Parts: sequence; C-alpha cells; structure tokens
Amino acid sequence: MIVDCAVYEQGKRREGTLDLKDVVEQCHREDSFVWIGLVEPTAEEFDSVAREFGLHELAVEDAVHAHQRPKLERYGDTLFIVLKTARYVDPDEVVKFGEVLVFMGEGFIVTVRHGEGDLHEVRERLERKPELLRCGPGAALHAIVDKIVDDYAPALAGLETDIDEVEAEVFSDDRKSSAQRIYLLKREVLEFIRATAPLVDPVNRLANGRYELIHPEIRNYFRDVDDHLVRVHEQLEGFRELLTSVLSANLTQVSVQQNEDVRKISAVVAIIAVPTMIAGIYGMNFEHMPELKWTFGYPLVLSLMAAVCLGLYRYFKRAGWL
Repeated sequence: MIVDCAVYEQGKRREGTLDLKDVVEQCHREDSFVWIGLVEPTAEEFDSVAREFGLHELAVEDAVHAHQRPKLERYGDTLFIVLKTARYVDPDEVVKFGEVLVFMGEGFIVTVRHGEGDLHEVRERLERKPELLRCGPGAALHAIVDKIVDDYAPALAGLETDIDEVEAEVFSDDRKSSAQRIYLLKREVLEFIRATAPLVDPVNRLANGRYELIHPEIRNYFRDVDDHLVRVHEQLEGFRELLTSVLSANLTQVSVQQNEDVRKISAVVAIIAVPTMIAGIYGMNFEHMPELKWTFGYPLVLSLMAAVCLGLYRYFKRAGWL
C-alpha cells in the first residue's frame, strides 16, 4: 500500500495530502519531483503506480515479489535499484534482512519496502535539508542508500561481539566444542556478504557520474557512501576469514582432546591387563595356585600385581598419558 505521497518544489514539501493522480503531473515541472513510498504492495496496488510512471514490467515484477539480489539496472530513462536492509538480533545471533527497491526517473522516485527497515526517518531528515532536495530525486536516492549503509554498522558490531565471544571460548581452558556456533555465525556473515557485495559496483557508478539523473552535487555524497560500503565489505571479509581460522582451531583442539582421551583409556586398559592376565593364568591352572604349596604365595602374587600396576602408572604418568 502507499504510505506516503509527496511533491517537493524548490526543496520544500508541498503541504496537504495528495492523491496519486494529483502528483503525477507534477513530475514534469521544473524544480520539482514526486516521491511515492509503498510497503509490500500487491500486484493490483502497484499496477496504478507502474502505469502512471511507465515502469518496466520486469522491474515491476521484481518490486512486487521481492527476494532480489542487490543490483542497479536501467530501463530506458528509469533506474531500478535493489537494496538490502540489515538488523542484528542479538539473542538469536542472526541478521534479519529486508529489501528496499527504488525506481528513479526524471522528476520522480518510487520506493517499495519489504520486511525490515523504515524510510520515514529518511524522508523527515532529508526534508530538513532543502538545499539537497533542490537537486532532485537523486538526493532522495542518496538519503535512502546512505541510511541503509549506515544501518549496517550496528549489525556489524553485533556480529563482531559474538565473534569475539566465540574466539574467547575456543582458546579458553574449557575444551568444549564451539563448532556449531561458529558455523552459524559464519553463515550469517556469508548472508551479509551476499547482501552487500553486489552493491559495491552500483554505488561506485552512482558516485562516478555514470548516470545523468544524479545531480553533480549529489555525486560527492555518493562517494562518501561508496567509501563506507567498501569498508563494510572489507570488514565482512575479515569476519569470514577469522571465523574460518577459529573453526579450524576449534576442530584441531577437539581432535587433540580426543587423542588425549584415547591415550588415557589405552593407559588404563594396559594397567588393568596385568592383574587380569596373572589372575587368568592361575584360574586356568588350579593345581598350581600359590597357596597350595606356599603360605605366602598369595601375598607375593598380589604384591607383584600391585608393583607392576604402580610401575605402569608412573610410566604413563611421566609420558603424559595420564
């Protein structure tokens, strides 16, 4: 559904509530543009907007059904941009992604939001900067992209905190396996990379003046966003490499622990085997039992068993098996 519909003239929003039919004709006027915001529209709800602005059917289909990868495409005189929003949910250690799709043409910008994210704050903040609004719909596009990229920072901070925690767990004295948590965090990092990496090139193109729809003054602002986005991408790549190393270290520690357990079991078995063997031999030859020919036979055999077991215990202890 349409959540906001406004006309901006000379950097200021026209007062009052406007219908779609009332604002479409304004996009052809000099020094004015139209900004229409929709949230999870149905095909029927979006049809009137697409028809009024002549939006391409393929881009319209993407906007209605969402679940697109970040991209920037050009359909005639209209730019179509797909952006991913991100919000970190700390209790679950997951990143929730939303989607913002933007159509921008001469004198208009249409935003379609799915899932996480809110553009109302973006609109209000931009309306306090009439000098930017005078630069046309490119200013609105910059404000949207800038807000989405800035919101990556809290999500990155949440991931970084959890990665530091799991790293501390792996190298602590507690040798429990953290492989599952590491794997889940790595999956979230990979999803985050898929949401940001494809956006690096489109934002760079916007910053370098590849599209005449972007006012020259706004290109400088896009360069700042481009720099932030590159840093986000580099940080995520660093997270991925770090988690790979931590996972390898964790698996190595688990393997070492298992080897230690096997050595301990083997040492205990070796110690128990000695009295078991001696008792077994005498059990199979009753006529040769020690007490039948000598009073101190049993104490001697038991002492021998104890001495051998003690000797083996001290040997395995020095070898580090116990």
